[in-house]
Amino acid sequence: MKKWKSYVVGAVVWSLASSCFAATQELDKVITIVNNGTVLQSDVTTMLKTIELNAAQQGQSLPPVSVLTKQVLNQLIMQQLQVEQAKRLGIQVSEQQLTEAVARIATQHQMSVPQLQQLFSENGINFGIFQNQVRRDIEASEARTVDVRRRITVLPQEVDALAAKIKSHSQQDTQYNISHIQIAVPQNATDADWAKAKKEADSIMTQLKSGANFTKLAYAKSQGPKALQGGEWGWMSKNEMPTMFANNITNQAAGTLIGPFRSAIGYHILKINAEKGANMVSETELKVRHILIKPTIILSNAAVKAKLEKIRAAILSGKATFAQEAKIYSQDPVSAANGGSLGWQDPNIFVPAFRNKVENLPLNTISQPFQSQYGWHIVEVMGRRNVDRTEAALKQRAYQMIFTRKFNEEAPIWLQELRGSAYIDQVGTMNGLN
Repeated sequence: MKKWKSYVVGAVVWSLASSCFAATQELDKVITIVNNGTVLQSDVTTMLKTIELNAAQQGQSLPPVSVLTKQVLNQLIMQQLQVEQAKRLGIQVSEQQLTEAVARIATQHQMSVPQLQQLFSENGINFGIFQNQVRRDIEASEARTVDVRRRITVLPQEVDALAAKIKSHSQQDTQYNISHIQIAVPQNATDADWAKAKKEADSIMTQLKSGANFTKLAYAKSQGPKALQGGEWGWMSKNEMPTMFANNITNQAAGTLIGPFRSAIGYHILKINAEKGANMVSETELKVRHILIKPTIILSNAAVKAKLEKIRAAILSGKATFAQEAKIYSQDPVSAANGGSLGWQDPNIFVPAFRNKVENLPLNTISQPFQSQYGWHIVEVMGRRNVDRTEAALKQRAYQMIFTRKFNEEAPIWLQELRGSAYIDQVGTMNGLN
């Protein structure tokens, strides 16, 4: 069964954040103040129970609750910081997005939504809190994508060089399944901070070489982005993983431990879980058109949604065509001039909310209005096709690989900066779980 924390497409981690729901009044107390927000006991409880459920299904052992609670609190603090950034960017998750996200989680685990609710109920997990956490995780993911994307530049020369390398390797590339433990240092770390981190990393490496379980130590000790996934990053080629990982992976066999090695944000230990040769395959492209309308001070989200519903009804009734309405109403000037058409595109170029919609939308169906960080859309997928890896496709893949690598390098720095400038005050004690 898939891990319960892996449900947002591209990214990354099922980190949980503070919510306005609580299982009981006793649980719903403030543990930590994070800028203008809070982390509640109910959030800690829900996340701990979710991790326990996940570990039981995966047959994994966990560190003591006292240790795991500290990890959970750290993740909740980082989640709260990202959700605050989402609010500053005007990112909102609609009820429709939330419903679809929860349905995808259930489908991924071969369940219906009622069955998912039942499973959570049997394990003492409040489904209302869970839904709110899903919403906040989508907000955080989109904020991270928007902010980190702005910090990344991919040069044409980089794309050309990597595309040539892929082609010269007979369209094959080795992929590695890796796990990671990070011992972080604070922003503007002193020599003493670095020495302390190095000592801890060396101690962890000694334990690993003596047979300690990597996953359990990652849960207990890692401050990396995948700590609460047991440190596992999954399958990546060297061109997709952070450069500091790729530079330390040469021809090591599965099971090899690598490190500790230093980066700008701390010390790192890697484990190669497995490796494989990945044949290049054809890609699916989508022919998409959309109509975008942006909320304003005068035009609320509800008004924008209602306007798009009216436009959609006119198209479905035959009173207007999609192209006509796009030219009149769409606020995406490039596509509006083409009747809303975005042409044939790799769906990975779209922002998460838009990509999730078009990947799951049946052909020749006009979606209900939905929201992304750019505004409100209706969209139609007019075609799907598998394409060979032509020169252009090779360059697109090369671009995506370079972008993924740079994103994975830049995101932890962005998170470190968020935390370094935050006001964080632990004001309550946390209740453990039996």
